[in-house]
This record gives sequence, C-alpha cells and structure tokens, in this order.
Amino acid sequence: MIDFHPEGQLILKQENKTFLSSPSNLADAYKNNKILEAKAIMCDSNHNLIIDLNCMKGIIPRDEGAIGIKEGSVRDIAVISKVNRPVCFTITKFEKDPSGKDVAILSRREAQEICNEKYISKLVPGDIISAKITHIEAFGVFVDIGCGIISFLPIDSISVSRISHPNERFVVGMDIKVIVKSLENNRINLTHKELLGTWEENASLFSIGETVSGTIRSVEDYGAFIELTPNLAGLSEIKRGIQTGQQASVYIKNIIPEKMKIKLVIIDTFDFHNVPSSPKYFYTQNHIDKFTYSPESSSKTIQTIFSDLVTANSH
Repeated sequence: MIDFHPEGQLILKQENKTFLSSPSNLADAYKNNKILEAKAIMCDSNHNLIIDLNCMKGIIPRDEGAIGIKEGSVRDIAVISKVNRPVCFTITKFEKDPSGKDVAILSRREAQEICNEKYISKLVPGDIISAKITHIEAFGVFVDIGCGIISFLPIDSISVSRISHPNERFVVGMDIKVIVKSLENNRINLTHKELLGTWEENASLFSIGETVSGTIRSVEDYGAFIELTPNLAGLSEIKRGIQTGQQASVYIKNIIPEKMKIKLVIIDTFDFHNVPSSPKYFYTQNHIDKFTYSPESSSKTIQTIFSDLVTANSH
C-alpha cells in the first residue's frame, strides 16, 4: 500500500524539499503527479489559498481547496483554517501572473482524491494508521488520517480508563496512531484504546508495596477509581475531601489478575493540571485482528475482534 500521511508530516521530508527547491524540480513533480506539501501563507478575499513554494508562488483556487468545497458539502472554513499551516496538493498547471512571473496552480482536492483512491479506500478493520489531532470536542476528537481527510475518534474509544474530556489525553496537532474499527457507508470508525495495552501489560508496570502517582477519575459511595495508566485503574477507599480530576499518590495494596482489580490506598492528593504527552503504545505493528484486554485467568472476557464485517465486544 502506498504510504500517505496526515498533513504536516510530508513538509520536512527530503524528497518534498527537493521538489520545492527549483522550478525544474516542480515541473518534474507536475509531470509525475506528485503529492507535495508546503505552507499556506494567505487566503485571499475569494478564498483562494496562497502557497509558499520557495521557488515560486502557488495558488490553490477555492474550489480545489478540499473535497466537497465546490459542491457545498464542506464549508469554506475548511480552507480558511489552513492559513499558516502545511497543506498537501498536486500541481495542475503553470501560468504567468500579470508581471510575467511563473505561478503554479495547485489542487488540494486532487491530492485528497488520490489519497482516497490509493490508500483510504483500501483500509480494512484492524489496520493501524497514523493520524493527527485537528480538533477536540467534549464527545471526541477529529483527526486527519491522510492529506487532510478527516475522521472521528469518539471519547469512549480513546482509552479504557474513562475521562471527562479528550483534552485530558490529547492536544491539537498531536500525532497519534489509531485502528480502523469498522467501515459503514464509506465512513471509517476509529478506535485507539487497544493500542494502549492489555490489563496484564499495564499491571506489570507496578508491584505490590509501591507508592505511585495516579489521577482520580471518579468518586463513588464505595470507593474512588484512580487511573494509574490510560488503560489501568485501581480502587481505593474514600478519603475525605478528594475530588475527581485531582492527582494522587497511592500505595499499591494488592494486584488481583483473576478479578482484574488493583487495591489502592490514597496517601495524598493535590490539584495539578497535567499537559498531555504523546501516548505510549504497546502494540506497534500495522494490523491487529483481535485484542483481548482481560487476563486469561479472569472470568470476564473483554475483547475486540476486528474483521471486514463486524467489531464485537464480548463480556
């Protein structure tokens, strides 16, 4: 499969820099219909994007700004918001401006259509792909999965440990990995939590008797759930004054794989806002067929099965 990237990942690659280094190299890119990337420096009053090609000026006409702009199914903000950011494109022709200088006419839409045809349309459930966070909402995050084509990752698929808002895990511009969960009506459904490791993989990072850091995720009548890693939480007895979202120092009292339980004792809590860091992935291959979160010794099976037809959770 041809390798396509979210916007921003191609601009610093040497091949891309070489094509932008001279008019003759740009002509070669045009002849070979290469997808290139450069920074959009302005959007004019007609919503045409002006692109800095280093060796000459580039213009992406409004209708070529993205799939759906011309048809009206995508709003112009999709073009305007690209100012001061890297954008992908193909070169459709060269022209002279009124002063006689060469100008390259570009198409981001065509680059997206190529990406759709040669990459995204060939994805199957279980494929692990690169993505870039473009927008964060309370219900999930929107990600670029190639050439500015956007897909959605819901909040409940970000991690096993529940969070109140995706900004506890991600920031805009962060590069992450995602799994194609299922395909419905040409829409790609994504998941992320399976890449963050099984219960046993995460529990192996800790030992009974250690005092470690955690985040209080919920406070119930029977105890407080404290996140130790994005895919692992333990239960502690209630301590007066604790609140959801606080950082905690916790003593590990017991680890029980067959019950998927970690018993904790809260030593101290404090208020502190953590800036999200890049996720640490346990699974680093390009495809996964099945993910089993629960240990073999557990009576409860938590599993995701990826196939062309179904994504299932069995409990």
